[in-house]
Amino acid sequence: MQLHEITSEKTSKDRRRVGRGIGSGMGKTSGRGTKGQKSRTGGGIPARFEGGQTPIIQRLPKHKGFRRPHRPKTFVINLTHLVKLSDNGNLTLANLKQRGYLNPGERVKILSEGEISVAVNVETNAISKNARSKIEAAGGKITIV
Repeated sequence: MQLHEITSEKTSKDRRRVGRGIGSGMGKTSGRGTKGQKSRTGGGIPARFEGGQTPIIQRLPKHKGFRRPHRPKTFVINLTHLVKLSDNGNLTLANLKQRGYLNPGERVKILSEGEISVAVNVETNAISKNARSKIEAAGGKITIV
């Protein structure tokens, strides 16, 4: 490559100057045609416009997936509250219902947040692995109903 062979390539075209007389080829209506929405200043429609048809964004459902309308509700008990809720070292679903903690159809799940040092016999619908190991290590028993 020689020094005289180096040229600068122009990367962009000059913009078309419209409305500069008949001789320019873009005079009078400036390439917009005659009349109509697109010929007016500020005219034109957004890219999402569908000609008056209900737009797709309104036709699609608003939420992904669904939630079961009658799914069982869960009453969560952490290990920190287990001793308070137990009655003489026993925690049963009947006791919880009698004391007003459980609503009809509600399930009980025990989670492992906190520590436990007292042996508690637990009757529950579900329990986490860590909670099970902590209760058994403290000398308690678990019954899944």
